Amino acid sequence: MIDFLKKYTTKTILLLGGIVFVFNACSSDDDASNEEETTAINKLDLTQYNGDSKGVMMQAFYWDVEPIGEWYTTVETKLADWSAAGINRIWLPAPGKGQSGSFSMGYDPSDYFDVGEFEQHGTIETRFGSRAELEGLINTAHQNNIEVIADIVLGHNSGGGQQDNPYRPGDTEVYSLFNEANGNASGKFNRSYEHFHPNSIHANDAEALFFEKTDLCHDQQYVKDWLWLRDDSVANFYKDVLGFDGWRFDYVKSFAPSVVTEWNKKVGGFSVGENFDGNANTLKDWVDASGSSAFDFACFYRLEEALDRDKDLSILAESKNMLRKIYPEKAVTFIANHDTEKEENLNNRISYANKMMAHAYILTHDGYPTLFYSDYENPLFKEQLKNLIVIRNSLASGNVKILKAVKNEYIMQREGTDGNPGLILYINIGTEIASHEVTTSWKNKTLIDYSNNIKDNPSTNLSGTTTLTAPPKSFSIWSIAQ
Repeated sequence: MIDFLKKYTTKTILLLGGIVFVFNACSSDDDASNEEETTAINKLDLTQYNGDSKGVMMQAFYWDVEPIGEWYTTVETKLADWSAAGINRIWLPAPGKGQSGSFSMGYDPSDYFDVGEFEQHGTIETRFGSRAELEGLINTAHQNNIEVIADIVLGHNSGGGQQDNPYRPGDTEVYSLFNEANGNASGKFNRSYEHFHPNSIHANDAEALFFEKTDLCHDQQYVKDWLWLRDDSVANFYKDVLGFDGWRFDYVKSFAPSVVTEWNKKVGGFSVGENFDGNANTLKDWVDASGSSAFDFACFYRLEEALDRDKDLSILAESKNMLRKIYPEKAVTFIANHDTEKEENLNNRISYANKMMAHAYILTHDGYPTLFYSDYENPLFKEQLKNLIVIRNSLASGNVKILKAVKNEYIMQREGTDGNPGLILYINIGTEIASHEVTTSWKNKTLIDYSNNIKDNPSTNLSGTTTLTAPPKSFSIWSIAQ
């Protein structure tokens, strides 16, 4: 009898003259089990959903990567992890030999065809490794369903031999001779003063001059032929021989948009231009003229202003102040790159403390997001970024609708598509937890914060209304429970 009684709480047992009356005869173990079953709230299986545009690009380098000569092999070891996380493209630095030899980051191009196999400028390998290591990296990337994007520097050259230029009378400090003995050991695309500005065609083109004395003239047929028109051109060597899948065009302000248009028409592949400009309309004009995607510097600067400089999230709601708002299918968004993270740009970058909020923004909004190697491989960010990529590739679907944008709070809903519930992003830059009543498209649903920053599970009513919260100086990302 005692053993029997132990199975019941005293509240359910009444003893009268040795007779046992049992009410609601349930064991305490069963109570706990039943309570667990009725209150368990599970996330959706996100593998069943597709965002509007799956995939994220990785900038697979930073300025002055180390160790010298081993970068390609370093990146190759990361590819399986990146692919599993949802990365579908990587952007590599300019592969050709630069004037700075083993110290070159590729932005002082001397020999486009020497990708680590000719001895010149004091080295055989580039800073990143050998040609064999580059081709091995590209092959491994393809095995992991990752495309590889080459950085292409077309505006200027460096590292040639000294040469008199009759179009620069009295100026002997011109280094425009590129041949086997002068910075072009491959012997392909040898150049002279006629291929730079000024020349017999014109003094300069209509675009900005980056390195004036060795500013390539793309109106010279010889230059066009060697860069993209010949069967053995730079473009075809990179694509058909090395295996690159697309292009990141460096400093496109230094040559006409038609250069990109013609290059892409000849060799194809994904392309994005670096038009270093914070004006969204300027970026759109270049996209319209070139047909290429562009890095959304306007979005980058608005995030920097909203999170750091002005500390005012209402900036994010201003009309058409980002390329992604005007032309989302051509906007490549980012929050850091090899230039913005340099020491001299400390006052012109998104601060470390605010980076995850910025990441949450670009990985939930439209546009094609790019992650920066040093951010993704940071142990403090990596798992959060992996989770954000999963959310991006699954729930970031439907129209973008801003529900609230004030100084400290920004709430945005992706309205979802057929069968995809979408999401709500809530950013809070205040010092205390924030909450706000919103009307969603989810009626009579229990919600979960898929960013794992808030543990509460609010429910919507018949009208879709509920109160959402976000932690201080952080964010939450809401969608429906299973």
